[in-house]
Amino acid sequence: MKHRGRHRRRRRGTALRAVLTGAGLALTAAATLISTSQAEVAEDPGALKPLTSRADTGPLRLQEHLIPGRTLDRLATAMGAPVGVDAVLQSADRDLREGGDCSAGERASLPVDPAAARAYCWDPADTADGAWRPASVTTSGDADDDGVWGTHRVVLAGWTHDGDAGRPGERGLARVAFVDADDPAHLTYRSALLVVPVDGGRDYRGLVSGVSGMVWHANKLLVTTTAGSADALYVYDLDRIQRTTVDAPAVGRVPGGWSADGYGFVLPAVGSYRFTAGRCAPSGPPCPGALALDRGTAPDSLVAAEWTAPGEDRRARLWRYAFGTAPARPGLLATDAAGRADAVEAYRTRLEGIRGVLSYRKPGTDQPSWYVGRLPDAQDGHGGLWRQDTAGARAARCGADASDRCWAQGAGSLSYWQETGEVWSLSDRMLFTVPLADLDRSVG
Repeated sequence: MKHRGRHRRRRRGTALRAVLTGAGLALTAAATLISTSQAEVAEDPGALKPLTSRADTGPLRLQEHLIPGRTLDRLATAMGAPVGVDAVLQSADRDLREGGDCSAGERASLPVDPAAARAYCWDPADTADGAWRPASVTTSGDADDDGVWGTHRVVLAGWTHDGDAGRPGERGLARVAFVDADDPAHLTYRSALLVVPVDGGRDYRGLVSGVSGMVWHANKLLVTTTAGSADALYVYDLDRIQRTTVDAPAVGRVPGGWSADGYGFVLPAVGSYRFTAGRCAPSGPPCPGALALDRGTAPDSLVAAEWTAPGEDRRARLWRYAFGTAPARPGLLATDAAGRADAVEAYRTRLEGIRGVLSYRKPGTDQPSWYVGRLPDAQDGHGGLWRQDTAGARAARCGADASDRCWAQGAGSLSYWQETGEVWSLSDRMLFTVPLADLDRSVG
């Protein structure tokens, strides 16, 4: 597949951007004020504190572990030739409904201020029992700077199964919804299960992990792993998607072929990044909770936020790694000769319950702003959105009591689509976009 095509589509992108930025939706959540019973005026977290000592940055070091090519090739030989993103999009079996066609309860999960410019709710077949929840998002705007992958505009959404519900065999599994976003008025999608090769590529197991953060860079997809693990990130190759051949509840090799709990496609992991200091813990490496891509650095960088529980009296960390530039290693982090990746920038913030993070440097400024979406201390209702840097912090405020609970309910990760100027995110019920300019306006 030809991944790059940034020049020939500029005119198309400009026209689409004009449509998107001019298309506001009259959504219920945009006119909703936070009630007094729900109000929570968060303490100002103040400025970010830079972390520069080796004692502070050392726990952020990662070790790269790539799965041998022979293992991946053995799996591909057994399952059949890998396919790409196009094959998944062409077999889309679900529709996303536009905001006006969603229920009042779904629209109520959207941000209050800034209001969503566009919003979509998922197919009821994916949300009816509440066992699967979306939490992370990335787009072809991350993958390539022209915003297009092959010939398509694509949104990827990471979902995790509730570990306490459903059949034991599917608890805790993770999947990715491949959304065809070519037509903003008609989004369709198909999901693929995330798996990990085992037994030298003779089989695979499901990835049991909360995918709270996800970034698509070049042909690689980096996803967060479950808190408490030494693995910080798993890596997937979007040119190595495999078709399954048996529709069964099992995951892996079964009599007659390959199964993935009923999913028609799987993404086998091609590697992982592990903290060299061991498992993530309050006194050690951070547990990554949110990821995003920053195209404003040279080279591009992966930004991350530490997960700490809402209301926990512990400062979370924000940090970034540089992506590598070697043509033979597309989408992987920059590492030294021993395969180690060190953070190139790190901070502490007094915010907790972080579910979304972005780093963006405005033209003409000397440092980036960090946009941080957080859950409320009660972990229910609307969350807050803050913009922080080393000078201070500002938040969107709404309602008569000027609460900061103006962001989405069960807020998910953030992804900036540079070509259109939009930020994509998720509530616990919907997928939506907000212009970055509106984020800046809302936080003052």
